[in-house]
Amino acid sequence: MRRFTLFVALLATLVAAASERKLLTMEDAILNRDLVPQNYEIRFSEKNPKIYEHARRGTIEQYDIRTGRLVDSTPILIGMPNPFRNRASIKDNNVVWYDNEGKMYKVTDFADKNIVCGQAVSRHEFGIDGGLFHSPDKSLVAFYQKDESKVTTFPLLDITTRTGSLIEIKYPMNGMASERVLVGVYNPATQKVVYLAVTDFDEERYITNLAWSPNSKTIYAQVLNRAQKEMHLNAYDALSGAFVATILTEQNERWVEPQNPIRFIDNDRFIYTTDNRHGYKNLYLHTLSKGSTERLTKVDADVEYLSHNDRTVFYYSAEVSPVERHLFSVSLRNGKVRQLTRNEGWHSCEISPDGKHFSDNYSSLNTPRVVAIGSTDGKLYRELFRADDPSKEYNYSTIELGSVKSADGKYDNHYRLIKPLDFDENKKYPVILYVYGGPHSQMVTNSFQAQLRRWEMYMAQRGYVVFVMDNRGTLNQGAEYEKAIHRQCGKCEMEDQMAGLQWLLSHKWADRERVGVHGWSYGGFMTISLMTHYPEVFKVGVAGGPVIDWKWYEVMYGERYMETEATNPEGFAATSLIAQAKNLRGKLLICQGAIDDVVVWQHSLSFIDTCIDNGVAVDYFPYPRSQHNVRGKWRVHLMQKVTDYFEDYLR
Repeated sequence: MRRFTLFVALLATLVAAASERKLLTMEDAILNRDLVPQNYEIRFSEKNPKIYEHARRGTIEQYDIRTGRLVDSTPILIGMPNPFRNRASIKDNNVVWYDNEGKMYKVTDFADKNIVCGQAVSRHEFGIDGGLFHSPDKSLVAFYQKDESKVTTFPLLDITTRTGSLIEIKYPMNGMASERVLVGVYNPATQKVVYLAVTDFDEERYITNLAWSPNSKTIYAQVLNRAQKEMHLNAYDALSGAFVATILTEQNERWVEPQNPIRFIDNDRFIYTTDNRHGYKNLYLHTLSKGSTERLTKVDADVEYLSHNDRTVFYYSAEVSPVERHLFSVSLRNGKVRQLTRNEGWHSCEISPDGKHFSDNYSSLNTPRVVAIGSTDGKLYRELFRADDPSKEYNYSTIELGSVKSADGKYDNHYRLIKPLDFDENKKYPVILYVYGGPHSQMVTNSFQAQLRRWEMYMAQRGYVVFVMDNRGTLNQGAEYEKAIHRQCGKCEMEDQMAGLQWLLSHKWADRERVGVHGWSYGGFMTISLMTHYPEVFKVGVAGGPVIDWKWYEVMYGERYMETEATNPEGFAATSLIAQAKNLRGKLLICQGAIDDVVVWQHSLSFIDTCIDNGVAVDYFPYPRSQHNVRGKWRVHLMQKVTDYFEDYLR
């Protein structure tokens, strides 16, 4: 009896403590950085392989890796940034070079604004994030040059000028003229530029993932045809630009998407990444002298290169679970594989310069952050830091992780589920499906709070069931899973989302009569797709920056997944939301950045125009000075608008 009394008293204390904890405000949900777990950054010393460093309170503290003992502490010196020395830079869409004395030389000198040099090309697709590539010995620099003269422009409205102004952007739309890319190589010794003799396919080819050989004599490029179904890995002489050889090729009737440059181990061997040979993104070892390509990571799971030395390659793998990321190593000598991280969760690691140690920064559903250090032989693993839960003062609902079978029954689609505060399974609650669902995304991971967007918790605190699930077409479950969307974006994604939703609605506490959906960008496309294809299910939706018809989206991304109207007319007709507008029955709010340069305004305005023609009621709210993503205080306004819409029509 006494134990029962103590239990009741403890339970009452816990309930009282929970009731005293705070609810999120909208500012908390969107802007409060204190709700992100504290970090503890370390780095390995470049000078001493036995030391790691941590910056704290204006000093650099050095610790012995093996013992964890503090061995030195020195002030952080902040000086003026180094001036340019022997490096290339960008000035007015051209490339310039600074010599060792800081004197500037023009590498390119195009006055035509259609010619852009030294910047990323192909709208940052194919892993491209820059346009300058210095050789390992710093004697040469390669650069991208694109000609956009045949690319159509799209007008964006700038309302901040006295009478309004149009900003013309280059936007290559699906099936229309695209940019033309060259790769130049500048030699400071001769002050001359040569261009790589790329002749594969036609002039609208893609030239991606540039890589230098260790001896700075050769440049490698992955050359992809515009249809993105064939890729050639070519070698070019760096001094003359002459074509040397095609090293390997890839072909796929759906798509080939090179995203990773080759990584040289020495002048004869490099690491190559593809999902086109064994059904998963795996690493391969190519030997130039033998012309051979050997699979390094022999696992039916997607992997990601991290680092290497002359003995070992380090990589992340999804083989433990698609919602977990773990560090592995494979020996280049005998192929032996070792799993280096064991704690469940999502790991981000760094390898020491000598390859003998690694740092591990990880979290899992209920673990905010742990920072540890380990040895790559598996003999040492020591925790350095464990973060507190930054949300402990807030009254959060429990976040559940689980999976539902995909609509075709072949895969486990992972979800996170948040039930309302004070959940009572005998009550019925409104449901919000938050969706993205597009390529290159993974919404659900076994990381802290399952990659929660805090607005979801905000809504759960106010009485909603919130459900988020990855579907076919997203990352980390192999090529078949990812490429299921080919030529029919939205079809299998909707099927999977409906399979997940039907599982959710099978519970008596989920109100079938009050189901809402919200998403942005591809998620906006999915929101309107679901509302128009399943009007009997969805009562309310809010779509942000939605793709409406793939013919208005960019060449690089859109043609990969949908091809063109000329080659896939049935797919474009089936996925266009213009044709589906007449089916809309629920309450729909569309929000859009008026100067969106990713999903241009033509999409949502055309949908509104069609709704008007069909007598379909729809609500619209533009953000006049926002681009594709609405940020900062404007985002607080946006998410309050989204919340109010659900409160008004779904409650």
